[in-house]
Amino acid sequence: MNQDSILTEVILSHNNKSLGKIKLDWNPKKGGSIELQGETYNILEYHNHYHYQVGGYQLQKISIYVQKILEIQEKTLVNGRWILGDFNCRFNANSEIVTCAVNPQGNCKNCQFFEPKQDIEINN
Repeated sequence: MNQDSILTEVILSHNNKSLGKIKLDWNPKKGGSIELQGETYNILEYHNHYHYQVGGYQLQKISIYVQKILEIQEKTLVNGRWILGDFNCRFNANSEIVTCAVNPQGNCKNCQFFEPKQDIEINN
């Protein structure tokens, strides 16, 4: 197999549905994105699959697990990385991939679960 383009299966993470197989000429990374059939997806995780041949293991294919990027969305730059959703909400997931712990795919605007963060001081 040509190492310049690796057969890669793209799989929706929430239901394990295969979106198809493509050849990539770059290594996918968690938190990155990929465009497929006019849709953009976040890469949540990836798995390398190797095949043993005389002399060692060779990368045979890659599986990437993705979720569709929704048209969001509010973003806030926090410590050099983009956080999705309303950062002032108690339930914000502080993630570049998931908006909210309670409503992960939802929109923050007019969300019924919104609660402002309260600074809690912990004394040891």
